[in-house]
Amino acid sequence: MKPITDKEFRKLAEYIKANYGVNLFQKKALVVGRLQNYITQSNFGSFSDYYGYIESDKTGKAAATLINRVTTNHTFFMREPEHFEYFKNTVLPGLVTREYARKDLRIWSAGCSTGEEAYTLAMVIADHFGADKGRWDTKILATDISTRALEKAVEGEYPNEGLESLPEKWRRDYFTRLSDEKSIIADKIKSEVIFRKFNLMEEVFPFRKKFHVIFCRNVMIYFDSKARKELADKFYEFMESGGYLFIGHSESLNREETKFKHVLPAVYRKD
Repeated sequence: MKPITDKEFRKLAEYIKANYGVNLFQKKALVVGRLQNYITQSNFGSFSDYYGYIESDKTGKAAATLINRVTTNHTFFMREPEHFEYFKNTVLPGLVTREYARKDLRIWSAGCSTGEEAYTLAMVIADHFGADKGRWDTKILATDISTRALEKAVEGEYPNEGLESLPEKWRRDYFTRLSDEKSIIADKIKSEVIFRKFNLMEEVFPFRKKFHVIFCRNVMIYFDSKARKELADKFYEFMESGGYLFIGHSESLNREETKFKHVLPAVYRKD
């Protein structure tokens, strides 16, 4: 197969940015490394041939394969743990008091990757409510553009070494040990998370109700400033007053442009 030209790479990077918001213009080596063997094994003569196939495929499967291969789905349980502490100690008790009559909490893990964030939130919630949990609707929506990541999330199997950061009680109550190498999320936690494929760059969000909490961490780092602002505005629109937005510690919102009020590092609130 012919090596990718600068023109071919730019065309592919523009396609990914326009359709998924992910900026890979400075990641040529990464993109080529993740695609080259696949393109060769699929008998495409060049990157241009492969790009033409993506454009002509009306099923969307070719584009899904592309985004699965070039996106990084690196996450782990209790990532940025101070966020979960703030959610547990401040956000959740406040929402429970406010929504006690309706008993309906709506939480979205946007860019959920392989599910660790969403399952961690479900475990925090289960701990908080205890025996009273059945009286509340606290199901978590978890979305990602990567079908490969979502398949792993739905499966719910994780290496045991990745669970070491979790409380011993959680490992005992919320996981079933399958072997010395891996464990699986217990059904009572797995059933609390709804996984769906969703592109954050969609023009229109399909949600009928607004969210009380949105976690979108280490996702916007791949977006340019315009895309970040547009996404933050959509989050604001689809959030209940008094709701919270959590982003990654390596990310920030322009305080002069956003409607959100800054609360803590990487935590924002809609007044």
